[in-house]
Parts: sequence; C-alpha cells; structure tokens
Amino acid sequence: MKKVVTGVVGNDIHVVANRLIDISLQARGFEVFNLGVNTYLEEFIDAVVETNADILLISSLNGEAEGWCRDLQFLRSEYELKDVVFVIGGNLAVGEARNEDIVPKYQSYGFDLVFHQIDLNTGLDTLEKFVNQKRGE
Repeated sequence: MKKVVTGVVGNDIHVVANRLIDISLQARGFEVFNLGVNTYLEEFIDAVVETNADILLISSLNGEAEGWCRDLQFLRSEYELKDVVFVIGGNLAVGEARNEDIVPKYQSYGFDLVFHQIDLNTGLDTLEKFVNQKRGE
C-alpha cells in the first residue's frame, strides 16, 4: 500500500476539498496521512520523512500556493527525497492563469506533477499511472 501525505498549504482553509481528496485517496487504496489545512511546507516534509511516504500531495484552492512552495527543490535535496513523488493541485494562481505558464513554474520548484484546475479523479488517475510507471509496475 502506497503512503500519501496530503493537506492544504499555507493560509488556505479549504477543508471540504481537503476531505474529498482524503476520501478519494483512501478509496483508491492509499494509506493517507492528512495534515489538514493551514500547513507549512516544512510540516509536509517532516511528515513525509516521519511516515516514509511515497507521495506528497499538496492542495491549494485560494491560489496562493506559489509563495508557500518555492523552497520545495531545496528541501527535497536537503532531505534526500528523490524517490518521493511530489504533487500539487487545485487552483494554483490568483486570477486567470494558463496551464502552459503554471505547470513549468511549479515543476521548477520541484513538483513532479502539477494539476492546475484539473478534476480530482483525472488528477488521481494520472498520479496512479505516474507512480506505477516510476516503480515499474
């Protein structure tokens, strides 16, 4: 069973979306460690290390994730988390933004998968395919 740390980053309090993600992950057979809302990036990293998680799935709906996630690449290398899959999804920009602009920006921060305004099930389908391919399953 794959372990996932999830939650809502920064000053975002979208608890309903967070709960839907949790339920959807569990329904797909993941072991979920949900940190809830208003979570700092460092707290996510600590939880990944403590739980030996395979995946970190961060969500944001208020569009302010960028300011909270810029240090991911540094933390990823600092803790040697090269085998962990890093995912972010939700509404990842304030105002109008195109996937063509958002996705590469978050990938440069260290995220493997970036889902800006993508349906939850579509995102989770993509995540499962990505993880299975990465693990050679």
